[in-house]
Amino acid sequence: MGIPAAVSALLLLQAQNPTALCARSSSRLAPAADLYCIDLVPAPDFPQAAGAVELRRVPTPFGIAVTPDGRPTWDLRITVSGLDSTAIYMAWVTTPTFDHALSLGRIRNGRINVRDRVSLNAFVVIVSAERSETVTRREGRIVLRGMSAANVMRPYDFTALPPRHPPAAHAHEGGGGGWPMPPMHPAVPTMIPGLEALRPDVTPFVPGTGVDLSRIPRARPRQVMTVSDGDSIALHAMLVRRSVAGRDFVAYGFNAQWPGPLIRVDRAATIVVKFMNRLDQPTTVHWHGIRLDNRSDGVPHVTQAPVRPGGSFRYVVHFPDAGIYWYHPHHREDIQQDLGLYGNLLVQSPDPAFFGPAHRDAVLMLDDFLVADSAPVPHGTEAPTHALMGRFGNVFLVNGEPAYRLAVKRGEVVRFYLTNAANTRVFNVSIDGARLKLVGGDVGKLEREQWVESVVLAPAERWIVDARFERPGEATIVNRVQAIDHGRGAFFAEVDTLGVVAVGESAAEPDLGSFFDVLRTNHDVMREIDRYRPAFDGAAKELVLTLRADSLPFGLVQVMRLDTGFVNPVEWSGTMPMMDWLSTGRDVQWLLREPATGRENMHIDWTFRRGDVVRLRIGNDRHTLHPMAHPIHIHGQRFLVLAQNGVPSENLVWKDTFLLPVGWTADLLVEMSNPGRWMLHCHIAEHLETGMHMVFTVLPN
Repeated sequence: MGIPAAVSALLLLQAQNPTALCARSSSRLAPAADLYCIDLVPAPDFPQAAGAVELRRVPTPFGIAVTPDGRPTWDLRITVSGLDSTAIYMAWVTTPTFDHALSLGRIRNGRINVRDRVSLNAFVVIVSAERSETVTRREGRIVLRGMSAANVMRPYDFTALPPRHPPAAHAHEGGGGGWPMPPMHPAVPTMIPGLEALRPDVTPFVPGTGVDLSRIPRARPRQVMTVSDGDSIALHAMLVRRSVAGRDFVAYGFNAQWPGPLIRVDRAATIVVKFMNRLDQPTTVHWHGIRLDNRSDGVPHVTQAPVRPGGSFRYVVHFPDAGIYWYHPHHREDIQQDLGLYGNLLVQSPDPAFFGPAHRDAVLMLDDFLVADSAPVPHGTEAPTHALMGRFGNVFLVNGEPAYRLAVKRGEVVRFYLTNAANTRVFNVSIDGARLKLVGGDVGKLEREQWVESVVLAPAERWIVDARFERPGEATIVNRVQAIDHGRGAFFAEVDTLGVVAVGESAAEPDLGSFFDVLRTNHDVMREIDRYRPAFDGAAKELVLTLRADSLPFGLVQVMRLDTGFVNPVEWSGTMPMMDWLSTGRDVQWLLREPATGRENMHIDWTFRRGDVVRLRIGNDRHTLHPMAHPIHIHGQRFLVLAQNGVPSENLVWKDTFLLPVGWTADLLVEMSNPGRWMLHCHIAEHLETGMHMVFTVLPN
């Protein structure tokens, strides 16, 4: 008689270490096992027991699932073997100090998906032998235990590092005169010894050097520019005078505005943009997320030559999709975009019921800006600074201002169109005192509207949320994340107020409460996506995101090596500004690598035909000197994020940008609908400018 299938599976589990079931592939296209798998170690009295816990992605439209205060949220899957089948075993999750334990339920040999989600920065999983499965706290002996990866963080003794390298050993030593020291993070004031003498190995760039500040126009608030099909508009990139943190400085702006004009246009319209460059640098304009004619995509040396100072270019922009988009430079994006050269495009559907009813729209561009001693920290002239982590700012801006305010009535429904225009920062935005309903993303509506407590926005991402303000008073728009003090090896909460919504006593009319309470299913979106479902399981082209580092300061490399035992899936905050600042595009190169050929960045050669539907698998290499989450943007096309870390997406939306955390793998389905030569790149501005981009071709039929 043959062995029953269930018994055979159990014998297989008992014959092998269950960690083999926990993403233990060495491939860069598998989830990083050391970050997202916990080995369960047996107690001495139970040597036959073994187990593993997978930290599985929680399905969410966002790049990562976090709580409103920024703690990561996981689904756990536990696999164990070697337990006594006649005994009762319970699984628990607790903090590293064992001060609180949550029951995960009864455990048996085999694999189970835990019903309760875990939202802790660092935690311990325990399996214990108990007298009853109804116990509410652990009483029995521990059989298996294991720690999440964040527990490996420990305080560093920085004094044990070589305090300085020999002066001639590195080009950073004493170089780059004229650099002001970037400010330390207020919650992490300790500087790594030896770095204080170093400077980036590039010269500082300050716009408008030698120009009379009084002759430069002061930046104006954004104005709305409503355009119709066939209209022509003028867009000038120019020097402007700004004041942030109390000191005037020279920045950039479109039409002397920061942000640039909000362009409102109807779907299916085509407009002409007469662009003039009045900057002190070459530039172009990229129409982010718009599936327009390739000749107007604004990519220097790919679709056009850079527009020199004093030059002009004629862009023809067609808008096939309703939604929220933006425009920004695509030449030295690390400088020009950071200095204010960006603006929104609100493309409106002719269908009045495209979204549910709202009393008003609020279009918000979120940004941060790096200031030291009340002046901007310069950028690099020959190459970008902040090349490893990207340039984190220390002043938060909404629509170019550090104190956004909005007045609404009680019960008012506001549709917020959110865009992340920051160079590198990922936001986790919530609105205290309002319910939030996610209704749309980069390129239109979701399959199903859903309630959310916060919105995660990677650089260049857009999300559309409806908020209802039901109580009079002040509702704050807040960015809450969990930052890491790398020196102490500890997490801490970082809370920044982005703006305030003043809710009045008088009631909004009409009352939209009954409409707001309904989560709509967008059958039109689902029917459109249904056409592509046969391709969801097709063969995939592959990319790996990785890093090549060279000639970094010795002390900096040593600290980063200490810091790679645990890597946060998303770097939410710039808590080591000196380390961040010193790396330049001369020291590091961020890479897109094709595993099948070994080709990298612009040497990758992909060609498709219009109408092709391409499945793309992208892995984020965890084993680099400083792994980073990457927001990946694909020009000229739209795509669906089918799955991350093998967990299928449950609520699809067409996108052009998505966030891939460290050590994760994503499966995309890209609709190749638009002929031309198009870019795929990381939208951290410093990563783009240090090489992390490629071009693919879509041929016409």
